[in-house]
Amino acid sequence: MMRKQTNTLLSALAFAFASATVSVPTMFIASNATAQEAEQQDGQEIKASDKQTRRVPTLRGKVYEQLARAQTAADEAGNVEEAISILKEVEDKSHSMNAYEKAMMYNFFGFIYYNNEDYAKALESFAKVVDQQPIPEKFEMTTLFSLAQLNLMQGNYDDTITYLERWESLNAGPVPVKNKVIKAQAYYQNKQYEQAATWISEAVADHEAEGMIPDEGWLILQRAIFYELKQPQKVKDVLVKMVKLFDEPKYWIQLAGMYGELGEERKQLAIMETAYQRGFVNTSADVFNMAQLYYYHRVPYKGAKLMEQAMNDGVLEKNLRNLKFLGQSWSLAKEQDKAIPVMMQAAELSEDGELDAQLAQILLNEERFDDAIAAADRAVEKGDLRNPGLVYLIKGMALYNKKQYALALNQLAEAEKHQKSRAMAQQWKQFVQGEKRQADAIAAELGELGTS
Repeated sequence: MMRKQTNTLLSALAFAFASATVSVPTMFIASNATAQEAEQQDGQEIKASDKQTRRVPTLRGKVYEQLARAQTAADEAGNVEEAISILKEVEDKSHSMNAYEKAMMYNFFGFIYYNNEDYAKALESFAKVVDQQPIPEKFEMTTLFSLAQLNLMQGNYDDTITYLERWESLNAGPVPVKNKVIKAQAYYQNKQYEQAATWISEAVADHEAEGMIPDEGWLILQRAIFYELKQPQKVKDVLVKMVKLFDEPKYWIQLAGMYGELGEERKQLAIMETAYQRGFVNTSADVFNMAQLYYYHRVPYKGAKLMEQAMNDGVLEKNLRNLKFLGQSWSLAKEQDKAIPVMMQAAELSEDGELDAQLAQILLNEERFDDAIAAADRAVEKGDLRNPGLVYLIKGMALYNKKQYALALNQLAEAEKHQKSRAMAQQWKQFVQGEKRQADAIAAELGELGTS
């Protein structure tokens, strides 16, 4: 839909790409322009006397009046169809128009189509502007830059680069930073990452050399390019800069992740702890990752406390993965009284018997023999065990401690059938048999004493 403007059809076009903002310049309108005018581009004045003179025909008043009519129709009345109709009348007489007049006509076409969101026709019209020669150099450069930006927005990355290079061929000074950023964006989208890295790095360096802070979007783009190039050290360096400049929670978390990728786990944990202290670790993914770091660095108690608090606050879901890891963390921290109820919750959610087997082991170590037997039975019932013999071994040991030697030997015999548990089952079998013989002997002796 047509958006009403006050003085020109379009004062500025802005679009976001890789979080970097660029804008199409305002529409170039002049009633009488010549190549002898002083030109200004990016704050640098280039006098006509410093460059070769380009002779340009003037824009005649009668042509300008028709173009102004079209602008009024579109700008004030909001009538796009009428504006285009007026311009087409002018185009029908283009055989009598000079290059500058034709260029201005196509320029009006372009901005009207753009404002009406007909980008294909807008691009076609702006392209016709720069096909007309001779035209004022500033006008040509302005249009070339607009074409580069519009083509980038439309995904025409090769054309973006072509128009920028045409702009640069007319530019007498150094390549401006914004041109370098747009080039980097186009090369990045074309998956030409080496070229993209060159241009974005130059843009950032130029800006910093002037004592200015790079745009956040430029650094986001630079980080993405280095990531695609599989250069984690450079990704890390960019993130360090982003943390210092913008102090955003996401950059702290990403920086920690890059230290982990580089194998610098201590720095990874230090960054995550700083982020946590500042209130930046507040998503379920970040909490779980930090708990894993604590576990890896042998400080499981901190990780367990973190997860427990996150679960109580509703940040971390009480699902199988989280409960299992919380239970393992408490267990490694030797907080078995806290590990057991959590592992029980996790085991209830598990379809296989693996967690019940782990729980049976913990309960056996805590001398909760009846509970260990019950957990072992659930493990066998669910199945899908990595080491089935271990469950029978645990149950046999629990029954031995309850002095149920015959039942214990039955379970140890089952454990003996499995390769992984065979050796230990045989050892325990011999031990339990000895204990059973001794118990039987004592019972027999006591029985004889009772009958004497």
